[in-house]
Amino acid sequence: MALSVDSSPVSLRCKGILFDMDGILISSLGSVERSWTKWAKMRGVDPAYAISIVHGRRAIESVAALRPDLDSAAELKVVEDIELADGEGIAVLPGVPDLLAVLPAHRWTVVTSATERLARLRLAAAGVPVPERLITAETVTEGKPHPAPFRAGATLLGFTPGECVVFEDSEAGALAGRAAGCTVVATTFSHSAESLGAANYLITDFSGISASVLPANQGIGLRFTPLER
Repeated sequence: MALSVDSSPVSLRCKGILFDMDGILISSLGSVERSWTKWAKMRGVDPAYAISIVHGRRAIESVAALRPDLDSAAELKVVEDIELADGEGIAVLPGVPDLLAVLPAHRWTVVTSATERLARLRLAAAGVPVPERLITAETVTEGKPHPAPFRAGATLLGFTPGECVVFEDSEAGALAGRAAGCTVVATTFSHSAESLGAANYLITDFSGISASVLPANQGIGLRFTPLER
């Protein structure tokens, strides 16, 4: 699928914004892949296969898929400890500081498949403001691609899913946001455009997005030029 930016600018209005974390606000790809490679080798799993399925999913569900014979809760703790110990290379992604600087705190939150402990550590390490409340692996009983995380995020902000824009970078996340009833804008940071078919729009990163607070409590205005599919 050829992609270009030769398309018309898009203007969106929303009440709230739901950000995925890894691959959207911050880059922790190296840490994630190193950590899962280490766990996979410990548990006799092909590291390349493990990495191919973990992005955008809760670790407890990835563990269950990779080693269904093991105690998923116990393995989650092992994976989490490995990830917490590997903070190398975590950084904020292009355009994120400028975008977040415009958004009122009550208009956005993070909806991540990471555990809360890991999410708060990674956001802080990258210098990203950490929301007081966020949706993490522990918040819901079913993770992405199930719509539950984004439905919970919309509820947390006090809006309906249809009033929210989701920013995602994974296939599972785009599917979850679309199934929840949100407008989904996906970046091509970690997944191919072909795998992001559930997204309403594709962008490279946040560097081309402008945001404004609309008058009379109307919410947020977003403007960007999407990639042409």
